[in-house]
Amino acid sequence: RAQEAAAAASACIDELPITAKAFLDVSIGGEPAGRITVGLFGDAAPAGAARFLSLATGVGYRRKEFVKVVPGYVQHAGVVSYPVIPAVTDRLAAEMEAARARCGGGAGGTMNAAGAVSIVVRDPSLPPPKPKLVARGGRLKIEEEQVGVVPNGTEFVIATRDSPELDASALVVGRVVAGMDVVGRIAAVATVKDNTGSAYFKVAKLIGDKRAVVAERGFNRPYTKILVTNCGILEQ
Repeated sequence: RAQEAAAAASACIDELPITAKAFLDVSIGGEPAGRITVGLFGDAAPAGAARFLSLATGVGYRRKEFVKVVPGYVQHAGVVSYPVIPAVTDRLAAEMEAARARCGGGAGGTMNAAGAVSIVVRDPSLPPPKPKLVARGGRLKIEEEQVGVVPNGTEFVIATRDSPELDASALVVGRVVAGMDVVGRIAAVATVKDNTGSAYFKVAKLIGDKRAVVAERGFNRPYTKILVTNCGILEQ
C-alpha cells in the first residue's frame, strides 16, 4: 500500500499541467554549473507558483545562495530581507494542505517526489514560543517569544529523491523539467556535519537555547558557495 501511495503521489505531480517555466542559472565555487528549468503548477498551486515566479524575476533569487544540502533535497535561502506576511504564508499553507489531500501526500506517499520544487512555508524544527516577562506601559505582561526564524515564504527546496519529510512544511509549486544533473552537482557538494544527534544539542534545543538555533542553521551548509547567478521566466 505504501508503494501504491507513493506511486500515486508521484503520478499526480507528473500529470499536473505546467503553466509557466522559470530558469535558475547556478554556479558552484564561482564556476558555472548549468541551468535548472522549473515547470510551475499555476493551476494547482496558483499562489505558490505566482510567488516563485515573482522571486525568479528582478533581483529576488538572483545572487542568493543554496544554504542546505541533505540526503533527499537541497535548499535555497530565499530572500531573507522579505518580511513575514501572515496573509501570504497562511495562503501558501492552505494550498499545501489542499494539495496533500488531492494527491495523497502522507499515508506512504509524498507530494515531494524526486524533482519536485517546493516553497518552505513552515519550519517543524522550531521550538514552541517561550513565555517572556516584559514591561509595557509601566506594567509587567507575559508575552510569547519565538526562538528562531519563521519562514517568510521565499525559501525553496528541490527534492533529489522522494522526500515525505517535506510534506508538512513545503508547498510543491512545480517540478524540474530540465537540469536534474545540475541539482545532482549541488547535492554532491561537501557540507558542515549535522550534530543534531548530540545530547548537548538536544537539551539546548529543548530548553530553547538560542545558541542551539544558531548552530542548527549552520548544519548541512555547503563549504563551497552555491549561487543562483541569474534567473527569470522562459517563454512558453
